[in-house]
Amino acid sequence: MNIMDFNVKKLAADAGTFLSRAVQFTEEKLGQAEKTELDAHLENLLSKAECTKLWTEKIMKQTEVLLQPNPNARIEEFVYEKLDRKAPSRMNNPELLGQYMIDAGNEFGPGTAYGNALIKCGETQKRIGAADRELIQTSAINFLTPLRNFIEGDYKTITKERKLLQNKRLDLDAAKTRLKKAKVAEARAAQLNISQPEENNIMVNVSYMLNLLHVKWLKIWAEEVTKSEQEVRITQSEFDRQAEITRLLLEGISSTHAHHLRCLNDFVEAQMTYYAQCYQYMLDLQKQLGSFPSTFLSNNNQSSTTPVQSVSSPSVLASTSASLPSLPSVSNSMVTSGLSELKSSSGSRKARVLYDYDAANSSELSLLADEVITVYSIPGMDSDWLMGERGNQQGKVPITYLELLN
Repeated sequence: MNIMDFNVKKLAADAGTFLSRAVQFTEEKLGQAEKTELDAHLENLLSKAECTKLWTEKIMKQTEVLLQPNPNARIEEFVYEKLDRKAPSRMNNPELLGQYMIDAGNEFGPGTAYGNALIKCGETQKRIGAADRELIQTSAINFLTPLRNFIEGDYKTITKERKLLQNKRLDLDAAKTRLKKAKVAEARAAQLNISQPEENNIMVNVSYMLNLLHVKWLKIWAEEVTKSEQEVRITQSEFDRQAEITRLLLEGISSTHAHHLRCLNDFVEAQMTYYAQCYQYMLDLQKQLGSFPSTFLSNNNQSSTTPVQSVSSPSVLASTSASLPSLPSVSNSMVTSGLSELKSSSGSRKARVLYDYDAANSSELSLLADEVITVYSIPGMDSDWLMGERGNQQGKVPITYLELLN
């Protein structure tokens, strides 16, 4: 029975407090009550925390989109995470593409130029897929998890304490309003002096009773002055204490920024490693495709001179001169033996183009793999170049892209 009485009293007290806060909040919105303003430093900290939360959420969500563009996969990972279960392992897009290429290459035949190239491309795509998986895992641990911990942990604590601060402020302002009303009532009660009317008149007696009730009501309010002053002191103390707690939490935002900076560095390093791996994988693939001989046998009864176009870009070829020696040794020997003969004579020779070449400027001639052009040497020309002619077009061509014909 005592426990029930205690619960009822507590419930009534909580309801009274809630009603008092609601009245104070409404009167503030209507401009009928004064509001205690927070100090400028605390307001700045609150604004900084809100800004940090807003941009952290945006960066976190967009990073998740970057690492996993598939929205269905993101939803699935979120559900498994909430269920505290490990998501089933599935091939990512590069790995799936790589597997299709390998299967297609085996179907066309590893002995064909196209089939062999598909297999090599597929293996490279699968390596890129593995690197992509490692990037996602590393970024999730070192970057996304700290951001999520701030949103779901630190900022939730800040929000809770901020709400408590708001309630303490409403309690303080409500107590100040009651004290103000009590002092006004006390002053008015001191000025009133109600005496018994001499006339036995109904209207006079009614007026006397109303005035008497009014005076008693004012005296009741006047008796609340001491109680209200004590309540103001208590609510002011609680408000100051809560403001200090909130301020200490908000000042930790600077430490959060420093921590997120370290996490950002880890994320950039993970991306740098990923893109460096992808570049190296593609560079190796480029060299492998560039080393295919132009007379690669086809299983589809096609001409033995079917071209295998190189995926090399002029900028990469120009910056990686070390990749040039990887060309077939047979072609290199033919170029070397025929070059001395060509340079010693003033005549011209026919040459087959081994790989596509895009002219870097107007003095050079663009080439297509497997076409036949006329080449010759002119005095003073660089030993790595010849003059090439195709119809009425002419320009310098690199000798490493040519196979001199007998």
